[in-house]
Amino acid sequence: MRRIVAAINMTIDGYADHTAVTPDEEVHEHYSELLSNADAILYGRITYQLMEYWLTVLENPTGNAAMDEFALVIDRIPKVVFSNTLKSVDWKGTRIASRDLKDEVTDLRQQPGKDILVGSPSIIISLMNHQLIDELQLCVHPVLAAGGMPLFKNIRERTVLKLLRTKTFKGGAVVFYYEPGMEG
Repeated sequence: MRRIVAAINMTIDGYADHTAVTPDEEVHEHYSELLSNADAILYGRITYQLMEYWLTVLENPTGNAAMDEFALVIDRIPKVVFSNTLKSVDWKGTRIASRDLKDEVTDLRQQPGKDILVGSPSIIISLMNHQLIDELQLCVHPVLAAGGMPLFKNIRERTVLKLLRTKTFKGGAVVFYYEPGMEG
């Protein structure tokens, strides 16, 4: 059974807003490695459309080796988009989910292969509420956003997280690797 791994950047005060943090080279390298060791990534419409930015980097590389490599890696990984409004997607290797989130993810995790990543706040929360996240990787940046989209706003149940390990970057960001579990 494949694992469902949620990985996201966030601020110290709990916001998952892409405009609030600026991942450095080391963080881009980390995410490139994570993507290289997975079979797919799940997005909601909003995050998917934000990630389409990386197509422009493929066409016009930045000259920053870590960012340009990330663009190559994100381009290669198959993507599944959950949307009620998108009718089509242009990014190769991308498809719009045909079933609801719970059914699609339950089926994906039964297939052989490597981890399935989740990269959208709304999808992470929905899967947490369905108890379908095997590992939660929170990359906490040394920023207080003082506003934005709180990551855990719509969690329905108290959830106890077991800290598995941490990874600290020179720029001050720290990835916390957690295993979620329901309190008994």
